Parts: sequence; C-alpha cells; structure tokens
Amino acid sequence: MAIKSNSGEGRTRSSLSIIIVVGLCCFFYILGAWQKSGFGKGDSIALQVTKQTECTNSPNLNFETHHGGSGSLKDIGDSEAKTFKPCGDTYTDYTPCQDQGRAMTFPRENMIYRERHCPPDEEKLYCLIPAPKGYVAPFPWPKSRDYVPYANVPYKSLTVEKAVQNWVQYEGNVFRFPGGGTQFPQGADKYIDQLASVIPIDNGTVRTALDTGCGVASWGAYLLKKNVLAMSFAPRDSHEAQVQFALERGVPAVIGVLGSIKLPYSSRSFDMAHCSRCLIPWGANDGIYMMEVDRVLRPGGYWVLSGPPINWKNNYQAWQRTREDLKEEQRKIEEIAELLCWEKVSEKAEIAIWRKRINAELCPRRQDETRINICESANPDDVWYQKMEPCINQYPEVNSLEESAGGELKPFPERLNAVPPRIASGSVPDISVNSYQEDIKQWQKHVKAYKKINKLLDTGRYRNIMDMNAGLGSFAAAIESPKLWVMNVVPTIAEISTLGVIYERGLIGIYHDWCEAFSTYPRTYDLIHANGVFSLYQNKCKMEDILLEMDRILRPEGAVIFRDDVDVLLRVKKTVSGMRWDTKLVDHEDGPLITEKILVVVKQYWVGGSTSKKEKE
Repeated sequence: MAIKSNSGEGRTRSSLSIIIVVGLCCFFYILGAWQKSGFGKGDSIALQVTKQTECTNSPNLNFETHHGGSGSLKDIGDSEAKTFKPCGDTYTDYTPCQDQGRAMTFPRENMIYRERHCPPDEEKLYCLIPAPKGYVAPFPWPKSRDYVPYANVPYKSLTVEKAVQNWVQYEGNVFRFPGGGTQFPQGADKYIDQLASVIPIDNGTVRTALDTGCGVASWGAYLLKKNVLAMSFAPRDSHEAQVQFALERGVPAVIGVLGSIKLPYSSRSFDMAHCSRCLIPWGANDGIYMMEVDRVLRPGGYWVLSGPPINWKNNYQAWQRTREDLKEEQRKIEEIAELLCWEKVSEKAEIAIWRKRINAELCPRRQDETRINICESANPDDVWYQKMEPCINQYPEVNSLEESAGGELKPFPERLNAVPPRIASGSVPDISVNSYQEDIKQWQKHVKAYKKINKLLDTGRYRNIMDMNAGLGSFAAAIESPKLWVMNVVPTIAEISTLGVIYERGLIGIYHDWCEAFSTYPRTYDLIHANGVFSLYQNKCKMEDILLEMDRILRPEGAVIFRDDVDVLLRVKKTVSGMRWDTKLVDHEDGPLITEKILVVVKQYWVGGSTSKKEKE
C-alpha cells in the first residue's frame, strides 16, 4: 500500500508541475502580448481622453453653412477657460502686420511702408475679429470666380476707379467680375490665349505662376481653367480691398509688395512670373526687382511684362509720359534682362516675354562681365525679413548644355507625386526618395481618415485651404482637386526648408512665422490644417496668439483640423472653448492607443454687434 501511495503522490506532483509550467508560459505570453500592444508604455493619458471624449466620428459636429451658429458640444476639463470678447466693428478688416496707421509711420522709399510691420506684444489685440453684418458664405467655385456677395466686402471704390477697365461691377447685392484688367479690357481669356501662343501654358509644362501687383487677380482666376496655379500678391489697399476680393473669389493671393525685403518664396519656384501694369519700377535700384524675380523663377521659366514701357512709341501720350523717359526705362529693362541671361522670345503690341535660360553654361557673358555681382549667400532660400541685394543668384551646376539647372520637372499633374529633383539629388537634408514616398502614403491615409470625419472635405464646400505646417506638401497632394487650392505654409523655424520641394510638385506655398500674423485679410480661408503646429511652437510664442490668428483668417462656419499630441490638443481644446469654436477630439486613425489625436473644429457663425448662439444658450 505504501508503494501505491508514493506512486500516487508522484503523479500528483508531476501533474501540478506541468500545470504551473503551462500557467507561467501562458502568463508570460499574455504579458508579452500586452506590452507589445502599447499598454503599460505610459499611454494612460490617451486611454483616459479616449474614454472621456468618446473618440468616435462625431455625427453632431455640423460642417454645413447655415448662419445660425453651429450648436455646442461639451468641453473637456473642469477649470474655466478664458473667454475672448469680440473686437469692435471697426476691426472687421484688420490686418495686423499691414495696418494702415502703423504703415504711415515708415519711410515711403522703396515701398518700405507697404511691407510687413507687425505690432509689438503690448499692441496685439486679444479679441475676436467680427464679420461684417450680413456676411454670408461665399458662392461655390466656379461661380465665386465671377460673383462675390456685397455684404462680405462692402467697398465700391474699385467699381468707380476701374469702371472702364472691367475689373469689377456692382450689381444689386453682389459684385460681378467680368474678367477684365487694365491691360486686358477685352477679358483675361483672350489675354491668356495671347500668352499661350508663346508660352506652353496648355500642356502642364507651366504649372506655377507669380502675379506681381495682381489687382483682383483675374489673371490667376482664369489661368485655373488651364490647370495653372498662380500666387498673386498686391499691397494692402493701394486699391481698396483688391487682395480681399481675390480671396473672396476663391483665388490664391496674399498681401505683399516688392520693396526692400526678399519675397517669402523659395528659389526656383515659379514656371512663370507676370506683371500687367503692376507699377513696379523694374529698371530702378540697379535692377534689384528683376533680380528678385530671377531668384524665384525656375531655369527655363518665363517673365511677362505688359504695359509701360512696352510699345512706348505708340502709347507715350496715353500714358502721359515723355518718349525719352519711357525709352530709357525700356533700355534699362533690356540691359538687366541680358545680365540675368534672359532671352526675349516675343514682343507684340504691349506684351513682352522673356525666357530664363536653362543653365549658366548658356550664359557665357557671366564669366567676363564685370558689372555682374553674384550673390554670396550660400542659401538663396534664407529670405524671411532679409534685405534684397543687387546681385544675381547662381544656377545649380549641370553636366551638359542640354541639362536644366536644378533638374527637369515632369508636366503637371504627373509631377504631383513624381520624385522632386531636390530630393532625387539629395539636396534636402534627411529626406530620401523612400521617405518621400512613405510621406505620400502616410498623408493619403490621413486624408482618407479626415474625409470620414468631415464628409464635405472634397465636395467643394471648402475652396481656400491652408496647411500651417506643410512639410513636403503631401496633405495638399492628397486632396488635390479643381474644387480647391491649398496655401502650403513652411514655418521659418522648421528644421528643414521644404518649400522648394512643394513648388517642384506643382503646388504653391509661402514661408511664415506663426508668432506673427499672416499676410491676409480676415475670413479668407474655409479650412485650416494644423499638423504639429503647437508642438513646433512650444516655448516660441503664446498658444493663444496663434489660435486668435487662426480665428481671424478663418471664415464663419469654417473648419480646422488639428493633429498633435493629446496633451497639446487638450490645452488647445480648453483655449478655443472661449473663442466661439465647437470642438470634438477624435482618435488617431490607427486606434485609441496612439497618443497623437485629431481635434476637429467648426467656427460658429456670428457677426459684428451680435452674440453667438452658444452665448444665448
């Protein structure tokens, strides 16, 4: 019996050992799987936010326009947020860095007073810019190209000053834009057809254009039919509200001027530059303005000058200038163009067209010409508040006479996702061909998720879109459509300057520092995308400064998509709860365990002298 008892105990111990070993194996397997999944890695904040905000696509966040307020949603956090009051109605069209009163304290020489002069901290407004009474959502594109509600831009001076030039006409409760201009009273279409007889506008070779002194941007508006995207600029109120009209029409434009500071664009950006009686003294200051155009013009690109002094022999009396004065002005322009290595390819009537040669090997005079001053700066893209200099930027090196300096671009739309020459050549630090292609895939995935959150994203509801931290421009590429355009902003504090890549993809953009106001009028963007903006600007300037600027440039009932770390977005969400914005925090498309979240916002509808629906409730 004893033997049987010992045998039973052995079997019991053996079974128990097996159970313990199997149990431990299961425990460690589950523990390993748990750790790999992301739990236990400090993600408790994300889980808490997910639970508190029910991070799902929100059916009750209304993106439609209805002019009655957007409804209210519960805000996260127990502490009370600061409430921002409306500014006075006199600030309806406030442009902080181009304020007229401040501008008049600066010198008139070289248009310095028209340049950016931002208010110091003690003069900044910490209130919400109101829309004018009667403000309505703009007409959808393409109707907006031709019609703008009078209530949105209630200024009639251009209808009088430019009445015979077909710029704009006042008809009842709308402005109508017939497509005319000072140099094309018969319409922009016919004028563009004249240019297209010389410049390859129709086949995708020319995609990006720069319009200096743009007026109401009819040239850029009509180029869109040919899939050419123009960056238009004009000074603040040389003619009242011209840039504001352009943006209200749904045409890319910024407040800007060729003065003493370099343009906020990368070198070799534009396929074409244009001046139609833009009143810029091209021959003055040793040709410094033509040299700046040369910096931003791509090798092989075109420069169009129409109006004075072209064809001065037949027009000097109409222009009320002497023959000698106009003749000398054209002589200077021709001389500077030759120094820049531009070839005149056409001059008909009042339109002259030059083409920048494709490389320096085709400019033999450059080696011998003592009058040529080559720029010493190693970085031609270092432009933010940098003074223009009377010097010529060097071409990138080539290996043959047929090679285009800087690399040849494919026609648009093929160039949108082709490898940009700057990346292919390795001239963009830390960006390889593989990482560029991965960036494209990543943003296609992000945009697909955005469209699930906001089903109106590609319906035409949003025309003017801004990407505040554009990177390689892949957000804009992913939503590319004739229904919309994107202003790709590359922050001046970004580690890598990518604006040149954005232009090589056939997109447009600009350098900017978000610690300052953007060079635009209030209510000029329908949708703003802010990816990592507040993480980038931590400890650089106040969050509320950036958010109030976003509110200034966003239309009533416009939308914002924030993408950032959850702790950053919680602070953003708390601040904007006092700004008449409705918000919803949404999970990352890869699930609730990712600390990066998406905050979607709709700005409530309200106008000057009124209260919002939320305040009434």
